[in-house]
Amino acid sequence: MIKLISSTTSYLYKRAFKPVMFKVLPPDNAHTNILIAGSIWQKIPFANKLLAGVWAYKNPTLEQTIDGIRYPNPVGLSAGFDKNIRLLPTLKSVGFGFMTGGSVTYDECDGNPRPWFYRLPKSKSLVVNVGLANEGVKRIRERVQRYPSWKANQFPLTVSVAKTNSQGTCVDAEAIADYVGSLRHLKKQKQISSFEINISCPNTFGGEPFTTPKRLDALLSAIDALQLQKPVVIKMPIDLHWKEFSALLDVIVDHDIRGVTIGNLRKNRSEAKLTDTLPNEVPGNMSGLPTQKLSDDLIRQTYKKYGDRLTIIGVGGIFNAEDAYRKICLGASLVAIVTSMIFEGPQIVGQMNSDLVKLLERDGFASISDAIGSQV
Repeated sequence: MIKLISSTTSYLYKRAFKPVMFKVLPPDNAHTNILIAGSIWQKIPFANKLLAGVWAYKNPTLEQTIDGIRYPNPVGLSAGFDKNIRLLPTLKSVGFGFMTGGSVTYDECDGNPRPWFYRLPKSKSLVVNVGLANEGVKRIRERVQRYPSWKANQFPLTVSVAKTNSQGTCVDAEAIADYVGSLRHLKKQKQISSFEINISCPNTFGGEPFTTPKRLDALLSAIDALQLQKPVVIKMPIDLHWKEFSALLDVIVDHDIRGVTIGNLRKNRSEAKLTDTLPNEVPGNMSGLPTQKLSDDLIRQTYKKYGDRLTIIGVGGIFNAEDAYRKICLGASLVAIVTSMIFEGPQIVGQMNSDLVKLLERDGFASISDAIGSQV
């Protein structure tokens, strides 16, 4: 039944809803409207139960416990979609195995001048220039507190934390204090399962200062001192050559860090193979398909070097179960998506999980955990 419903939803989304949305609504408006619709939807009695019955897919083969956290399936929502953590119930009902909210910063931030998004439909990519817009850690913490803590055992919430996008955080000491201040506000929240430290947002004042070993070491030393008692992963840049990337991993494993998310947006336009025209005057960096190979290569090399010490969350260019499975077989324990949900439709989550089970059966794996790193 779920296959029939997913196929029907996929057809209607791609042939009817998406063409109209892409033609009528600029991407900024579309994103805002989806968040508003989701907020309204989850207030309707039994609406999310209906959604879960239609789209979500469950199978014990996909369940894992990683770093002490139980994940019902390996397909999560990446940071950047639900910046203010408003849609936890709806996103759970869609069928995600976990979600990453934010990125959250200490102070409220309006982000960069709009528009924030530019579509590259043929290239399956969005150009993103949001600049860490969010309501600030205090308001977001209050919202998270209203989420029943027992539900965290069913749907893990990772909160992505970044430095406030302002001139004041261009100095390393102030930036570190910004990260630490946010984490202090969030560290005791039972609703939060883990933290992601975003060191790689490229659309901000001061760029990415903590993507050099010495400065990253200073940041992680300050985070170690917080004794967070929850798993922490680092959101990694994706444009670095392996030597530079590996140097950051060497620092990370010396700290109380459990994993890495690989990775963030692609900045280098000159080497990206795009089938759309990307005007020079459009600011921002690329998500989706242009990040796919970079992500895959870094996952493989990271797993080969530190697979026994770091959990890997694979992000970038995942549009179907084959893409997710490839990242898992290269060493990712979990994967996370955003762009494919926009281009393929929300039913992609359940469809991806259903197809992952078939791929595991094809290759003779008893569980998703057995497939991790199997091609390295």
